[in-house]
Amino acid sequence: MSSFSVGLFNDSFPPIIDGVAQTVKNYAENLNRKDCHVTVVTPKYRGIEDHYPFDVVRYPSLPAGARVGYRVGIPFGPETIRKLRARHFDIMHIHAPFASSVLVKTINHRPKVPTVLTYHTRFDLDLKKRVPNAAMRKVAMKFMLENVKAVDEVWVVSSASGRFLEDIGYYGSWRVMENGTDFVRGVAPAERIAALREKYDLKEDVPTLLFVGRMMWYKNIRLILDTCAVLKQNGMPFRMLFVGEGYDLPSMRQYAQEIGVQDNITFVGPIRDRDYLRVFYSTADLFFFPSTYDTCGIVVKEAAACNCPSLLLRESAAAEGAVHKISGFLAEESPVSCAHTIIDACSNRAAMRAVGLRAAEDLYLTWADAVDRAYMRYREILKR
Repeated sequence: MSSFSVGLFNDSFPPIIDGVAQTVKNYAENLNRKDCHVTVVTPKYRGIEDHYPFDVVRYPSLPAGARVGYRVGIPFGPETIRKLRARHFDIMHIHAPFASSVLVKTINHRPKVPTVLTYHTRFDLDLKKRVPNAAMRKVAMKFMLENVKAVDEVWVVSSASGRFLEDIGYYGSWRVMENGTDFVRGVAPAERIAALREKYDLKEDVPTLLFVGRMMWYKNIRLILDTCAVLKQNGMPFRMLFVGEGYDLPSMRQYAQEIGVQDNITFVGPIRDRDYLRVFYSTADLFFFPSTYDTCGIVVKEAAACNCPSLLLRESAAAEGAVHKISGFLAEESPVSCAHTIIDACSNRAAMRAVGLRAAEDLYLTWADAVDRAYMRYREILKR
């Protein structure tokens, strides 16, 4: 089979800015450059027009509430099902085991085609936060696991995410297929870095720390703010930039004031221009990403692309592949440990920059290479 049709199914897609939405977008763009007819299938968002070199099929959705920040797909409409069955996919790749899985099950018959599911996110933690009733949470977990078990092959984005999947009751096989980054390797132009420093009053002799992600407490942002308080107590000058948006941002601003670090912190807001986002990574001395929620952390690869070393928590999924003081900095999950690691790293800026250069060697992976691995696996599955 020289050419084949692939459907990419996910419960989020731009305008949503999250790791999985960006993953699906990059899968689609890179598969489209190969001998694939690509269709992204995702919920509708009001006022959004899709202008991509690949097809996007959107189906009805409902808002899930401000705290969640997403829309819930309603994949049961006969028009949606009829339209997708007419696509005659050769392989279908699911990126979220909820509405997307239901839709694939509905359209996948006569003939049945191979299905792959990538387990991206710690959905067990999502359900724990968003479904307070224990009985309902148990039903939702069972539903999710049945969707995972129903596919022909399960992919995970890190070995740690495979273990998370086993922890919630999945006992089948899984295959690690890493995510990549669309950033080119290398720092942004010097004039753009200088302009950013001027805009946010960032001094070259004062370490700049950076976080990029959704502004939600579950990203361990309280640990970042508490670490900033310890740094300030130790008399270390620093600036901390937060890039992103989310429901918890107002309470984060308030908490920063309560612990007295508001003068050291800037909440930048969301940056949708990818080239401009590279300037932030290129300007920062250290990318601070203590998330235990993320199963991969594409942002760590983004930082590595820009020669920016990351501070990560030991044994977290985001830290997979990073070696302390070689290709990253690792700390325990406490403000004191994180603060002391930052102070130690910043005491030798040249050595810290060397760690960033090694991160670019060891942790950087392009989407072209990541999707090429997926493409080759698709072909193996189709031959089988």
